[in-house]
Amino acid sequence: MNPGGWFSRRSRGAREMDTVPDGVASKCLGCDEIIFVRELERNLQVCSKCGYHHRLTSAERLAITVDPDSFVETDGDLLPDDPLEFPGYVEKASTAAASSGVREAITTGDATIEGLPCVIGVADFGFMGGSMGSVVGEKIARAFERAVERAVPIVIFSASGGARMQEGLVALMQMAKTSAAAKRASLAGVPFISVLTDPTTGGVYASYASLGDVILAEPGAVVGFAGRRVGRQDLGGHLPANFQTSEFQAEHGFVDRTVPRKEMRATLAFLLRFFAASEAREGEADGS
Repeated sequence: MNPGGWFSRRSRGAREMDTVPDGVASKCLGCDEIIFVRELERNLQVCSKCGYHHRLTSAERLAITVDPDSFVETDGDLLPDDPLEFPGYVEKASTAAASSGVREAITTGDATIEGLPCVIGVADFGFMGGSMGSVVGEKIARAFERAVERAVPIVIFSASGGARMQEGLVALMQMAKTSAAAKRASLAGVPFISVLTDPTTGGVYASYASLGDVILAEPGAVVGFAGRRVGRQDLGGHLPANFQTSEFQAEHGFVDRTVPRKEMRATLAFLLRFFAASEAREGEADGS
């Protein structure tokens, strides 16, 4: 996979207009204002009028995050299985692959960010809502194992509606599997930076995504286990306006910091440098 290319001319995050030529302008999903696609691309798919962060594909995310030509994909040959022989699942996965350009809901590999090595995983909501099935869980577990083997930090961008219903309990088992992998990495002293993007919900949020040593989130992202409808039932209909957003989670201590997209790469580089310096100091202390 080569994520080095820039955004496609066609905005995937904003709603396209019917009154102008295809791919020229869109309506922002946040403020409903007209925005030109080229302007949106230059602004990393963030609306210049309201700051709404439109969703990115995994290739787009990698292109603006890692150093050019540094990403080397791992486990790209793992494909979705159909353990329950769920009707239409194989066809739906094939359609999702064709429309999203990826073969699973997460892409993993090795990369550098401002010259600092890391293992990275990027979820793609365009593939079956970023849902976590057996292959996604396996790729995440292997990414943690690779970070331990290489003794480098791991960065995972999450974007998911939760566990994949077509795989039933097999998908739910991935919550425990990925959480255990994160725990083993923690015991090995491997830093884990979790980045929550819109949306990060369900079993993904309730497992590895909330276990980072540092948890970052993009502004305005939907973040939580259940949605507003369920929350309204549990809390008697009284919900804050920003319920289940990254800002809400930050206010209540579940997110360390909300980071605008333009600042994400620099923030990740700062954290990677911090962890590298901490490891060097510990090594000097042990040597003495």
